[in-house]
Amino acid sequence: MGEHTDYNEGMVLPFALGQGVTATAVTRPDRLLVLRSKQVPDEPVTVSLDSLRPGSLTGWAAYPAGVAWSLRLAGYPVPGASIDVDSDLPVGAGVSSSAALECSVALALCALAGVSVPRRDLAAIAKRAENDFVGAPTGIIDQSAALLCQAGHAMLLDCATLAVTQVPFEPGPDGMAMLIVDTRVTHALVSGEYASRRAECEAAARLLGVPFLGSITDVRVAGRLTDPVLRRRARHVISDSDRARTMAAALQDFAVPDVYTFVGQLLTEGHVSLRDDFEVSWPEADLAVEVAIAAGALGAKMIGGGFGGSVLALIPVGRLAEVRASLTETFSQRGWTPPEFLDAVPSAAARRIA
Repeated sequence: MGEHTDYNEGMVLPFALGQGVTATAVTRPDRLLVLRSKQVPDEPVTVSLDSLRPGSLTGWAAYPAGVAWSLRLAGYPVPGASIDVDSDLPVGAGVSSSAALECSVALALCALAGVSVPRRDLAAIAKRAENDFVGAPTGIIDQSAALLCQAGHAMLLDCATLAVTQVPFEPGPDGMAMLIVDTRVTHALVSGEYASRRAECEAAARLLGVPFLGSITDVRVAGRLTDPVLRRRARHVISDSDRARTMAAALQDFAVPDVYTFVGQLLTEGHVSLRDDFEVSWPEADLAVEVAIAAGALGAKMIGGGFGGSVLALIPVGRLAEVRASLTETFSQRGWTPPEFLDAVPSAAARRIA
């Protein structure tokens, strides 16, 4: 929970996936960075560490190269390195594959250099790579989730203070499952729509006399805005930040009688807000939410920056097969590419595996 609230310094509640990106790295005696990806079987991308500048590289290799640039900018040594990248995350599906790539490479480069960087600092370094080197105006939710989440937990993150609260979240033992539905509509956060939403939020904050919309906790404050577009943008940010806070509280002490029904309702409310107030949803996501709930999901919402990507659904385990089948059939009937599915189990953050 918490889409587009991070760069507004509001609250977010992500969890890490078990799937991810692996970076296998060895040092080189020169000042070169040699990057290979099993998912992009072209020639290796070779760049000089000393020539890295924002905008100097495009495509997938800009993300790991940007991390090397950002680490050096933060004062950390970066050796020449050959890095082989592999992934079982779908690209462009709104599941933070770019942040996973950045964070795996950041940990690998730190290990090669023999330096230890606090993980909150490393998340900020990876974010700077995406913002300033690649040119995607994203917030810090994805990098924080990749580096700070714990297995069996969601993570409540206050993006103003970067304070973290680990929230127990293991739906499996309670007969529940989280399912990612990849609608097969790809998105790109370097596109103009994402930047436009961020600019609208900044304009709304200025008119309301606050540095960031996330500092507002009463959604009624958005009603002071006379511009209907800015009013809707502010209403989403304030309400989604509150939903993240409310969901975390419900999961922490199971204070409501049926916590999963309650969480499902919040998920769906979040989707409606993203669809109607923030206007970043897309037809396949709207249909996936509708069909999943009709087939037995307790709630569902689009995830990621929007304009393509995936839907996250909370489903009783006994209804999983029915939800998958209904989604596949409905997409096919529309003439759309059938969705792909990913089990979403709250998992540990990035770590060294060998």
